[in-house]
Amino acid sequence: MTLTHVLIFLATVAAMEGFAYVMHRWVMHGPGWFLHASHHRPRTGNWEANDWYFVIFALPSILLLLGGVQWGWGGWATAMGAGIAGYGAIYLGFHDIIVHQRVSHRYVARSRYMKRIVQAHRLHHVVETREGNVSFGFLVAPAPDVLKAQLAARQGQGMRAPRGI
Repeated sequence: MTLTHVLIFLATVAAMEGFAYVMHRWVMHGPGWFLHASHHRPRTGNWEANDWYFVIFALPSILLLLGGVQWGWGGWATAMGAGIAGYGAIYLGFHDIIVHQRVSHRYVARSRYMKRIVQAHRLHHVVETREGNVSFGFLVAPAPDVLKAQLAARQGQGMRAPRGI
């Protein structure tokens, strides 16, 4: 592995945040809402229709890894496929385990960064509809006070009813 391959890997991980934002904002909350809607409602079992996105987004990584390792495409393909897989692992840990607690744990966000992205994602889930949402990134997010102001400007449109009422 060369320095070039390491840089391709790191650049791919970083670029995936932009790709994830675009897919979340304009596909999942657009024509792909038929799958993603399940993620904005209380889960009734271990799986939800939105989990198909994890499979769909893993396919390019698998293809690039196979191309790089088995089909002679070169180290760039392996590095890029590993970068996509690396981002997927970060996403799984942050989104599914830390935020949505699909695996039981006792982790509590303490750093300013972790508190910010966890709160931003929770504010994203305040809205149950495909329109009127905030914060579509996973690892980069606006400050929570900015997101709260955006939600307040929408005057409750599409928002989940408060729990315990």
